[in-house]
Amino acid sequence: MTLQERIQEDMKEAMKQRAEARLSTLRMLKAALKNKQIDLMHELTEEEVMQVIKSQIKQLADAVTLYSEGGRQEAVLAAQKEITLLESYLPAQMADE
Repeated sequence: MTLQERIQEDMKEAMKQRAEARLSTLRMLKAALKNKQIDLMHELTEEEVMQVIKSQIKQLADAVTLYSEGGRQEAVLAAQKEITLLESYLPAQMADE
């Protein structure tokens, strides 16, 4: 199963479970993937899909910084949950050691 297929299946599962926050995050990711596919004018490779996910994580991390500076703790927590969900689609990072 490709990464895009896994994301699609997780979207279906989130719809069934009525997990609105998770569904919203996955829809955002799906839209970003579709935009990238349109830009490149070909089906995305697994590496390109991972790059889009990393890009989305970076955008959310920047938003967390801005939210925390603005004292919006509720928004910080929501963005951190989205980051955690998106990171679950990336391979585990190696330790610094």
